[in-house]
Amino acid sequence: MNTAQDATRREVIAQYGVVGEPPEPDLEGLVHLAATISGVPTAVINIIDDRHQHQIATVGIAPSVCTREDSMCAVVFEDADRVVVSDARRDERFARNPFVTGDIARIRFYASSPLVTPGGVPIGTLCVFDDDPRELTDEQGAALDVLAHQVVDVLELRRLARELQRSNEALEGFARQVSHDLRNPLTAISGFLELAVDAPELADAPVAARAIERAEAAADRMSTMLDDLLAFARIGGVPPTPVRVDVADLLEEIQDDLHAALGETGAHVAVSADADLEGDRTMLRVLVENLVANAVKFAAASGTRPRVEVRVERSASGMRLTVDDNGPGVPVADRERVFGLMERGQNVTAPGLGLGLATCRRIVEAHGGQIGISDSPLGGARIWVALPGSRRFEPVAL
Repeated sequence: MNTAQDATRREVIAQYGVVGEPPEPDLEGLVHLAATISGVPTAVINIIDDRHQHQIATVGIAPSVCTREDSMCAVVFEDADRVVVSDARRDERFARNPFVTGDIARIRFYASSPLVTPGGVPIGTLCVFDDDPRELTDEQGAALDVLAHQVVDVLELRRLARELQRSNEALEGFARQVSHDLRNPLTAISGFLELAVDAPELADAPVAARAIERAEAAADRMSTMLDDLLAFARIGGVPPTPVRVDVADLLEEIQDDLHAALGETGAHVAVSADADLEGDRTMLRVLVENLVANAVKFAAASGTRPRVEVRVERSASGMRLTVDDNGPGVPVADRERVFGLMERGQNVTAPGLGLGLATCRRIVEAHGGQIGISDSPLGGARIWVALPGSRRFEPVAL
């Protein structure tokens, strides 16, 4: 009869995705090591569910599957301790087991360490055995325990990799849908702008003509940004190829994109750059634009005329970008939370879906950097970004 523990175990085992799959090289390496350290010819990693024992990596025998009733490890794997049996014929737990009696094998020496997940669920064993009676020293037993922990670590890494793959696939799907949903109205906007720019009425309206030119440039940049961000989502955060990025030029484009918001709020944006940034230009523009837009948005929502200072300077380990504002700031308790997807700060009256800082963190981590929040000397929040530098763009010493 299946129990709740069996159901939990079955679900955990499914998350690891190793049953019925070819042996993982890392797991095969661990069973080889277990056999060598224990001085035996055979070692196995067994995964045990409610019905079967699955040998997912072996040395000395070919991987196989048997019923749980026939398994030696199924008798002891839910115990928390290592099991060592010098001669299984003399142990009442195993004396009539088919792996001992000769019906399946003629095992004499048997030792196993349980495989227990970080959540405390026993899922199997790392076991070693021999056809001849023998002993296991305390040092060998301790090494077997360590290797069992390593097996679980490998399984956890496999699970996390599978989850990351699913997350990246979901992100790609989301990015593709957003790109599609935005592309259609953007194409329509670009078409109307092309018609407007050719209208004879604009010949005597230079201000309107300039506004349309800026709108066309912004639409082109948005189209490029959609393409690049979709590609970024597809590659799952592979570090981009760096180029040299002039922050002052970047801020000019950003202020064009944010022209309406800056004008409505009376925001003042200043830039001070002692050096260029290094990274993917489109992604860095999205990063800085998000940070500036956030600073303006939350300062304005708090009733303050926004003041934003963007600074880039060299640090001991690379480059440091800071964006300071005079808004309400971010409480210390919220400074990690707001980087999560769909998370918002305390000022819920400010527009937005809570994707900006999550996107920023993804871009920064894709560049091998870190991002965080501290207090700003302007009275609000400081978003700081630490990016690793390289010698690629440094002057050659003469």
